[in-house]
Amino acid sequence: MNLRGRNKLDPSFNMSSMTDIVFLLLIFFMLTSTLVTVSAIDILLPKAGGKTESKTSVAVTITSKALFYIDKKRVSEANIEHELLKKVGADKKKTIVIRGDKDVPYKKVMKIIDIANRNKLKMILAVKGK
Repeated sequence: MNLRGRNKLDPSFNMSSMTDIVFLLLIFFMLTSTLVTVSAIDILLPKAGGKTESKTSVAVTITSKALFYIDKKRVSEANIEHELLKKVGADKKKTIVIRGDKDVPYKKVMKIIDIANRNKLKMILAVKGK
């Protein structure tokens, strides 16, 4: 009489499932490490996510031809600070929304930022949504 069971255990271990997991983890870490940038130089501005709106804001628009507008009113570059302070008023609680065209030279945008910093005004850089 054969009393031994038919269930024999195979002492070898199948590594194929373990290697699948290791390769999946390797691919995951390779993909996520490319998303992390320490000091990124390649930037694409002015696109960004998020939306900030303020009801008490003054829009300063700089066109691609370096023309300045304060709330749809054209202002000369030499007179921009005076007109901006007149529009903001004495309480200085209004926020300046800087809307620069993507082809505007950086120093034109910095001129508005310098005016806002000098007069301790709040400012927002407007960017295109994603």
